[in-house]
Amino acid sequence: MYQTTLKSNFITLICLGLMAHSFAQTKQSGPIIADYGSVWKVDNLDFKVNTAKTYKAVFDISYSPNNNSQLNASIGTAARFLNMHAQNGVPLEQLKVALVVHGKAAKDLLLSEAYMAKCGVENPNEKLLNDLMSAGVEIIFCGQTFSSEGFLKEDLIKGVQLSLSAMTALIQLQDDNYRLIKF
Repeated sequence: MYQTTLKSNFITLICLGLMAHSFAQTKQSGPIIADYGSVWKVDNLDFKVNTAKTYKAVFDISYSPNNNSQLNASIGTAARFLNMHAQNGVPLEQLKVALVVHGKAAKDLLLSEAYMAKCGVENPNEKLLNDLMSAGVEIIFCGQTFSSEGFLKEDLIKGVQLSLSAMTALIQLQDDNYRLIKF
């Protein structure tokens, strides 16, 4: 009986130790996008990150949350992409990222003043988009969505590029060896 209790207590201590270790793990943002894009550290990778490779990714962004005061997680994915690779030794100059924005996500490219007029709150995505562009990310806006929604170019966040269409931009970027990422 004593031996069984001792064994049971030992197993309980091991489980508690493992649980404490798993809870101690935290997500971390940076070093490229400091305020967004936190990711988990993953140790002992079997499939190693090639730190000599140039990663070219194009994110197809058409989703936006129904809550206009909520950050668009699809845009935040680009920050995660940059931070996770930088945290694992890939230099920023080897990370080429573009966002092609269309559909429901169109409003997320508006300056806060225009967003406020359309949605009743300041644009929660404006700082993130500016941080991404400061890191070299191209933000490309579908001209078809732009025109159908009646947007004005002066209402767009500075640095957003207007394209003929999302389809055109996606084809051109993929022809330039960008890999399409769609969630």
